[in-house]
Amino acid sequence: MNSKLAFAVLIFFSTVLSAQDFGDFATTPPMGWNSWDCYGPTVTEQEVKANTDFMAEHLEKYGWEYIVVDIRWYVENPKTHGYNEKDPIINIDDYGRLMPAVNRFPSSVENKGFKPLADYIHSKGLKFGIHIMRGISKLAVEKNTPVLGSNATANEIYNTKVLCTWLHDMYSVDANKPGAQEYYNSLFKLYASWGVDFIKIDDLSRPYHKDEIELIRKAINNCGRPIVLSTSPGETPIEFADHISSHANMWRIIDDFWDNWSQLSAHYSLFEKWIPYMSPGHWPDGDMLPLGKISIRAERGDPHMSLFTKDEQYTLMSLFLICRSPLMFGGNLPDNDEFTLDLITNEEVLAVLNKSRNNNLLFNDGEKIAWVADDENSDSKYVALFYTSDQKPVKESLALWNSDLVTYKTGEQSTDVKVNIGRAKKLYLVVTDGGDDNNWDHADWIEPKLIGEKGSLNLTDIKWINASAGWGTVSVGKSIGGNKLIVNNKEYADGIGTHSTSIIEYNIPEGYDTFTSLAGLDKECVNHTEGATVKFHIFTEYPTGSLPQDSTMISLKFDQLGFKGKCTVRDLWAKKDIGESTDEISLYVRKHGAKLLKISEIK
Repeated sequence: MNSKLAFAVLIFFSTVLSAQDFGDFATTPPMGWNSWDCYGPTVTEQEVKANTDFMAEHLEKYGWEYIVVDIRWYVENPKTHGYNEKDPIINIDDYGRLMPAVNRFPSSVENKGFKPLADYIHSKGLKFGIHIMRGISKLAVEKNTPVLGSNATANEIYNTKVLCTWLHDMYSVDANKPGAQEYYNSLFKLYASWGVDFIKIDDLSRPYHKDEIELIRKAINNCGRPIVLSTSPGETPIEFADHISSHANMWRIIDDFWDNWSQLSAHYSLFEKWIPYMSPGHWPDGDMLPLGKISIRAERGDPHMSLFTKDEQYTLMSLFLICRSPLMFGGNLPDNDEFTLDLITNEEVLAVLNKSRNNNLLFNDGEKIAWVADDENSDSKYVALFYTSDQKPVKESLALWNSDLVTYKTGEQSTDVKVNIGRAKKLYLVVTDGGDDNNWDHADWIEPKLIGEKGSLNLTDIKWINASAGWGTVSVGKSIGGNKLIVNNKEYADGIGTHSTSIIEYNIPEGYDTFTSLAGLDKECVNHTEGATVKFHIFTEYPTGSLPQDSTMISLKFDQLGFKGKCTVRDLWAKKDIGESTDEISLYVRKHGAKLLKISEIK
């Protein structure tokens, strides 16, 4: 094909794609694998291919199709458990565009980029995706590289307004500058030439960068290739719901999601809020599935199989399926055990993701929750039943002690705690959000002690019964972010790092009647641009007023589904019929567990 003909073909297909609704690129929620949960910013080509091979052999026939290389694939010397911010070796081309690190992705040698890897993935019948950061690299600005397709240079299109607070590789692109659109056009024409099918763009959704989102949408429309757009992180501000649903295929509704119950349970209200903006090709995204073997070289923790119980894993999958969230598996696929593999290859439950319609919340009393959806191929209904067991709000009136509001402002970042707990058998350390729904409520219990006739006992020397945090994992001796405990700019060796909303339960040994601690916000959150506010509480009875039960009966009346009389009920996880029932059905659901049903009226 001569160059003029090739150019004409490219223009033709670019025009076709521009006219096509980009929602057609993802008519059902995307399903795939993402490297972040297991490899953080350090994944290698060999590891990507290993997950590709597993997906092609075991998962493709069930609808799993995307292989996504997450953050910082352009850094030669990445850091495990965090980011190398001191001396990163970053690769860019002559036009300031980030290029794969050849030592990690050998096939990208000689400026081939990700095309050889994409070709490998495509040869397996799968699709290829990458992660990028919003903006233009600081290295490109430093070198003042030209912007392909314009007369502008890198230092003419950037600004330093609202830069990313957690990774410092990039400057913002100023949408009002000549060359800004051409810069994003050059990125996506490069990615299209590589064969990219999916792109996750970070530091885009919260805070919301409307101008750059519009630049990106135009660039994808004109790149000549259908590329699914995923924006991150979350929660995306709800006031931009109409805008994001008309510019992206999927957008995050929550911050990074790890394997703890508090974060999982937060999804209930978030999906309820965002479900009105869901439509084919436009999907509210609950983030990656922290299932299987994660944290091999990731941001958080040591290598482990998901800390979710089996009941919680059924809940996670059932909720994402009935709410039609994209499914991006986070674990290293070759390490999947039989349970995990069965969890993601059950054709009957995956039909809920792909073939349900009119998904909505049926009821939620704070513990018993039901979602319902239509089956597009029949008059049947899909129903998901959940027993959250501990979603009732903390009752401050039951506390022995409640702090005043603790804020990120100087002088308000901590409070001293000294509480007489009498002869209580239980102690609950509780942190709640300060009322602003902030996502950066990193809180520390510093030098927590029990005092009494037996002297003084460091609370960190005994094991808690249960511990939950709204983000991350409760930790002894370090913050929730995995760093040193620092409150009021003073470092402490002894303490507990957590995050609102948090409940930490202890059995109190005999001989102690007083609890003391310094309670405060950790330094890692007080300087964040979004601020942080919390309240601390001490309870000696369960903070919501009633202990969760191991299981509960949930009843569903068929007239709530629009059915009358007798219906058949099928358990989709068990792949078996429960039988026929008249007017209603009542089922036991385990604590933190779920039932996923298909109910059909007998006419």
